[in-house]
Amino acid sequence: MTRAALRSLRPSATIFTLVHLAGCGHEGNYQPRVHAGDAIRGEAVIARLECGACHVIAGVPGAVGHTGPKLDAYAARPYVAGKFPNEPETLVRFILDPPAMAPLTAMPAVPMTDQDARDIAAYLYKET
Repeated sequence: MTRAALRSLRPSATIFTLVHLAGCGHEGNYQPRVHAGDAIRGEAVIARLECGACHVIAGVPGAVGHTGPKLDAYAARPYVAGKFPNEPETLVRFILDPPAMAPLTAMPAVPMTDQDARDIAAYLYKET
């Protein structure tokens, strides 16, 4: 390849590398915060909506289901539903209506308020 051809590849390679690295997860001290979410209320919402029928959720009595994934150390996960960047607003949207974001998911759209979803997300992100 000529020098000119190599120079033309550099911007593309740089953009590819930055996009790739952006999806690699969070660094050790990153602690997501859910706007207007409350982890204490989130624990109660998780129990009320019976999320533990499908998930193991640390700190929630009776949350011992095995249909869905364990929901421990959620802040350290790189993705929501295995395909979306693990960011607070993305998690809230997924909790509100999982099939709208991931049509093949087994997780149903459980009737809840936006506040319920924010509180659940805050609980999942809390440090254990």
